Amino acid sequence: MSVKTILVAHGSAAVRDRLAAALAEARHAFVPAATDVEALARARDDAVSLALVDLRLAEDGVRFVRALGEAAGRPTPIIVFSSGVSSADHVAALSAVPVAGYLNDFAPLSAILPALAPHLFPDNFNRRGGPRVLVAVPVSFQIGRTITAATTFDVAPSGLGIRTMEPLPQGTALDLVFRLPGQTADVRATGRVSWSDRNVGMGVRFERIGADGQSAIDRFVDERA
Repeated sequence: MSVKTILVAHGSAAVRDRLAAALAEARHAFVPAATDVEALARARDDAVSLALVDLRLAEDGVRFVRALGEAAGRPTPIIVFSSGVSSADHVAALSAVPVAGYLNDFAPLSAILPALAPHLFPDNFNRRGGPRVLVAVPVSFQIGRTITAATTFDVAPSGLGIRTMEPLPQGTALDLVFRLPGQTADVRATGRVSWSDRNVGMGVRFERIGADGQSAIDRFVDERA
């Protein structure tokens, strides 16, 4: 796994420290910024692969995000901390910049890396076509007679991501059972591991799934994508 450099621009030292701990666990480099001026300098001088930004560092958050992208001098996904978003109009304005996503400032450590992984390793996640929806639900997967329980971190019409510290090797075939929020029936499918990363988990592409299960996933994704 290649090492990525992540800029964390936030006014709270506690938030910066929490992000630093999560990123260090995954062996990524971390560059902090406590002000908008410092963030722009970091984006300009460091080989930043991803920027996590608190809009409250600047008077005009939208202009700040745009300036960060220009300072980086190359395509750099920018994730905005949700506490700095003030309204639906604000979200609409940010979508035009564009912003790649949003992150809760106080998300549990276990949720940070899965939330960032699609932006750090887009080639892995793009192997599953179509929109993905972040969702954490229990999932069990079986290989032979061994059944393991874990938690999803996203779902797409063609597969799902599973958060686990013991991901299976790429190419492993497995049987899956999970239930989406608001639904009363389990989704059962067979799939194959399409990517595996011990710092995040693994992605599974469906190979066989019933019509009812596929319809349930399609509806769930369409309603939330």
